[in-house]
Amino acid sequence: MSHRAYQGQPMSLRKQIQVSTMGFLMSKSMDQSMKKQQEFMVLNSRLQLERQIQMQNQMRERQMAMQIAWSREFLKYYGAFFSLATLGLTAGALKQKRLGLFAPVVPLSFSLAYQVDLAYGTLMKRIKGEAEDIMVSEHERLDLPNGAPTFESIEKARRTQAHLYIEK
Repeated sequence: MSHRAYQGQPMSLRKQIQVSTMGFLMSKSMDQSMKKQQEFMVLNSRLQLERQIQMQNQMRERQMAMQIAWSREFLKYYGAFFSLATLGLTAGALKQKRLGLFAPVVPLSFSLAYQVDLAYGTLMKRIKGEAEDIMVSEHERLDLPNGAPTFESIEKARRTQAHLYIEK
């Protein structure tokens, strides 16, 4: 209402209208502020979740790189052992004319082939493909005992162990 619209009204009614109009404007302003704050909180939590996912993925990649690097390093030592063992067993089998001494080379060869495939071959790709198949077609095998942890189950466990950390 304009100021002139108040002119014919009694003074107390004019004050009520002014307070009511101010309250409406403040309420509208607070609603807008609250809405902006909620939008900010949603955006902030989304960013936090995206960062957490990125961090977990980078940690997984680092762990996988460490595993592959470990396999390659192990292969160097195992390859040297395999070479020496094969040479020694072959020389012993030929010298003593007993081919049975050559028998340990067969299982050692399988183990060497596995290590080469793990370190430089496609074993990790095949494992990933098999894992994806399991997730799609045999998902029930992935269920955790007692189901996934919940906030309540974590809090219950925390509370039962809390007395261990509080000094009396």
